[in-house]
Formats: sequence, C-alpha cells, structure tokens
Amino acid sequence: MSERVNRQAVPLHEHERLRPMRMRLWWIAISPTVWAIHFLASYITAAIWCEKMMAGNLRPLQFSVAIYTAIALPAIGWVGWASYRNFRRGDPPVPYDFDDPTDRTHFLGFTAFLLSVLSVVATLFTALVFVLIGSCD
Repeated sequence: MSERVNRQAVPLHEHERLRPMRMRLWWIAISPTVWAIHFLASYITAAIWCEKMMAGNLRPLQFSVAIYTAIALPAIGWVGWASYRNFRRGDPPVPYDFDDPTDRTHFLGFTAFLLSVLSVVATLFTALVFVLIGSCD
C-alpha cells in the first residue's frame, strides 16, 4: 500500500515519468565502481607489463590505459548526465528539508551527479600518472 503511495508522489516531467531513485539506489555506486575498475585495470596492466618487459617501450602500456580511460569516461559521463537530469527535474527545492520520495529522488540524483564528477577527476588523475611515467622503476 505505501509502495503505491510513494510512487505516485514523484512528480511527472513533461514527456517522461520520473522514476524514483529509491528503486535505483545502486545508481550512486556506478561511477565510483567504474573508476575503481579503471584504476585496477590500469595498475594490473602496468604490473604485468613492467614484470614481463622490464626495460622497454612504455607506449603499449600507455595506449592500453588510454583505451581503459576512453571506455571509463563516457560511462561515468553518462551516469553523471542522467543523474543531473534526474536532479533538475521538477525544480527541486534546496535544501532537502522534507522526507518524501520526491526529495529523496532529487537528493540521490544530486549525490550521483557529484560522485560522477569526482569519478571523472579521479579517472583523469589515474590516467595522468601513465602519461607522466618514464619507466617501470
């Protein structure tokens, strides 16, 4: 009964129905997870590359990190863009003083957007290390 009431309280957008973020709580973890996968893939690749090719050309390593970054940034950007759209729908009041599904949806959208921005910065800093390194030492 309360589930039905909560779903009806979320405002409608012009052409789309706003899905309550409560149903997509995992959404706020996507961007940091993509960054973490990018981080692990980059450093595991570097560890394997440096172990097998001690003194050699680092261009293949940098190229593989560039590919990981090219995959991670659009994924994080998409989550951030969708979260920002979810946050801006319905002209949300700030601060979030009311505990209702609409405020929770906007708050989670805002949180997911900020985490996406942070994940973009973290991904770029991770990739920057591989641009600046000159050797495996």
